[in-house]
Amino acid sequence: MKILIATPLFPPDIGGPATYSAILSDELPKHGIDVCIASFSAFRRLPRGIRHAAYFFLCLWRAQGADIIYAQDPFSVGFPAMVAAKLLRKKFILKIVGDYAWEIFQGSAGIFVSLDDFQNGRFDLVTEIRRWAEKRVAESARMVIVPSAYLKRIVAGWGKEQSKIRIIPNAFGGVRCLLTREEARAKYHLQGTVIVSAGRLVPWKGFGTLIEIVPDIVREIPDLRLVIAGDGEERETLELAVRALGLDARVMLAGRVRHAELAEYIRAADLFVLNTGYEGLSHQLLEVLALKTPVVTTNVGGNPEIIRDGENGVLVDYNDREALKKAITRLFGDDALRATFARTGPETVRMFTRERMVGDLISLVKEL
Repeated sequence: MKILIATPLFPPDIGGPATYSAILSDELPKHGIDVCIASFSAFRRLPRGIRHAAYFFLCLWRAQGADIIYAQDPFSVGFPAMVAAKLLRKKFILKIVGDYAWEIFQGSAGIFVSLDDFQNGRFDLVTEIRRWAEKRVAESARMVIVPSAYLKRIVAGWGKEQSKIRIIPNAFGGVRCLLTREEARAKYHLQGTVIVSAGRLVPWKGFGTLIEIVPDIVREIPDLRLVIAGDGEERETLELAVRALGLDARVMLAGRVRHAELAEYIRAADLFVLNTGYEGLSHQLLEVLALKTPVVTTNVGGNPEIIRDGENGVLVDYNDREALKKAITRLFGDDALRATFARTGPETVRMFTRERMVGDLISLVKEL
């Protein structure tokens, strides 16, 4: 058997699709499945439309001897790969880790619309065209692979038969931090009670709300320090909020940090807080659990499939200021509960192994 993996990214590119595709390229041949890669990366600098046409011809060429074409997104690589599969009469499967049309819409809309609300709404013409395209690609796939039950529900809402949607969680490759908690705190000059949060600085990540509740939490935890790692369109807005609230000594916007540095910040933290309005299945949460740092996050998307409220972390409603404050102060007042979360975190991570992910994919392709 031979599989063509159509991917937006492949090493030396970095990112989820690159990591996932590289794992399959390494592991599938060990099980008698040849792998060929068609990466979109080489065409990104071409004009829009031309780059997709060029990528289509690459898929057409490299899929000649393949039995299956496996696309890693429903749009940039998914649409050209789907057309190539139809022309060559190849089996076509698709991986979906989010709603592409929603993500682009969020970047331009200026307001937050939850993914669930987006599914039932009507928007501008370009957004609707993107939605039509990704649904068409999903409809054409013999099987759609998603990393969480939440995303299975989203794709089923597009009209895809539930029996044609398979949940295969992504593998967690581990996270390395060679520093102790004390060494990490000393390296970044962190003292007192430290909360860390991380992610792209976009409206639906809820960093503004997290900053706004800091003055209230300080009344109960006077030595509180908040560190936010990441960069994005909200950077200037968040900086203004910090200054307006007089929190320059309390809140640090660390900006974009390397993966190893983020692991050190998390190791230094007493608590990790992710007030997010959307997650498919958060690799970031798995890294935090592996580093034994207690977690407070939201009960949205795939988060409840990783965090079990009260067992390995705390779940609250998105942007619920009172619930966030209560959860944070509760944890800092309960050493035993934090110790429980630190112990159960690594146990959760062990469920997301490379062997399980590859094995589930092999079982699926043999069914086709």
